[in-house]
Amino acid sequence: METDASFRLSTGISGLDEILDGGFIPRRAYLVRGGPGIGKTTMGLHFLTSSASQGEQVLLITLGEPEAQIRQDAQSMGFDLKDVNFLDLSPSSEFFTAVETYDIFSPAEVEREPITKMIVDQVEIVKPQRVFFDAVTQFRYLTADVFQFRKQVLSFLRFLIEQGATVLLSSESSTFLPDDDLQFICDGVINLVLEAGRQTISITKFRGSGFRRGPHTMKLGSRGIDVYPKLIPEKYVSAFTSEIVSSGVPEIDEMLHGGLERGTSTLISGPSGVGKTTLGLQFMKEAASRGERSVVYSFEEEMLATMVYRCESINIPVRSMIEHGSLSLVSIEPLRFSPDEFSSMVRREVEDRKASMIMIDSISGYTMSMSGEDLTSHLHALEKYLVSRKVTLLLVDEVKNITGEFRISESGISFLVDNIIFLRYLEINGELHKAIGVLKKRVSDFGKRLREFEITGDGLKVGNPMTGLRSLLSGRPELGDLTKKEGG
Repeated sequence: METDASFRLSTGISGLDEILDGGFIPRRAYLVRGGPGIGKTTMGLHFLTSSASQGEQVLLITLGEPEAQIRQDAQSMGFDLKDVNFLDLSPSSEFFTAVETYDIFSPAEVEREPITKMIVDQVEIVKPQRVFFDAVTQFRYLTADVFQFRKQVLSFLRFLIEQGATVLLSSESSTFLPDDDLQFICDGVINLVLEAGRQTISITKFRGSGFRRGPHTMKLGSRGIDVYPKLIPEKYVSAFTSEIVSSGVPEIDEMLHGGLERGTSTLISGPSGVGKTTLGLQFMKEAASRGERSVVYSFEEEMLATMVYRCESINIPVRSMIEHGSLSLVSIEPLRFSPDEFSSMVRREVEDRKASMIMIDSISGYTMSMSGEDLTSHLHALEKYLVSRKVTLLLVDEVKNITGEFRISESGISFLVDNIIFLRYLEINGELHKAIGVLKKRVSDFGKRLREFEITGDGLKVGNPMTGLRSLLSGRPELGDLTKKEGG
């Protein structure tokens, strides 16, 4: 039966639909495979209930778990199975107590025919648009011959598809019981894997369509399955349009030749306590005055309360911004969220709540969420996505050295960003000063001189360019007192 590959059926899991370029192609057969407890049956429930809720006929055929147990487990996760038709072919307790034996024929020969008839009868009665078969590997025990098993499954799938059904099969794959033949037979293959405490989902086959390669993060929880697609840099491309984003501090804007360009990425670098986060929030304060929304993702949960208190004391009204919806402070526990899950969180803020500025504070915390994955590739993909949405990205990166050798980044990401603003401590005549400078601006020129940087009760104060000194970047300038001179 021919079908339009451009028309898609939702899998019932939005993240999986995105990976599959919209969902399953109708009237085809798909295989979900993985070890025990990985979520295969739960995926089948998503697949069926998303269709049943639209008034379509669906059928769950189970050869393993009994219907009562599936319904009980589904109810605990919030699935409504009242409109799901069941064909329960799981062994009953009578099978054991009766101790049935076959002297002439093998069990497969005796049991295959009545099972096949029950399936055919139920399908013809229900006429389902979707069928979930859990688990098809149980079919192997109805025939000892590999060729006969493959032929039997092919015939079974053809029968269901000719009846107008889209089919999802689950497979209990293992090293000792491979399912390569089922992968060849089906039109699509979904792999569920649990490794080193992280659960992932990937597609290795999808006939008639492209798909987003993985692995992608998957979470099996009390409300079913959530899938967090991996961001792909090539997917997000847009033409650059020059629009200036002001900091609200004239001297900083002067250093940046007007400000930052919208839709660019900026690294704010410096040692602990120098004012990196405060500088980022200053840009967000100015964005709020334009009616725009910003989001700060803090990977140091205990810092949020301190951040609010500090900003309120220096004329950055964080509480008011939060109350008016122009700012969101989001605490991220780095060991709880995977990079894919964090990217999905950012996307929801951008696409659903129209955030125009994002700050990640800090890169070291973000690195902890990588769990051994490559920071550069994930950050590159996230940056490309935000740039394509004309979102301004601020990245806070803490360097270890207070003074001495000048380092711009501890994480080696400076080549990824469009702009670099650095803050530096200076020791002058026994006093500690701060300086601000611009090291890189990809789309325009910028001021090359450092300026003194202060955080006061009235807000950020930036002095005139610092002249008459050398070795400023070492943190210990030479040639006497701090000298200031007008000019750029």
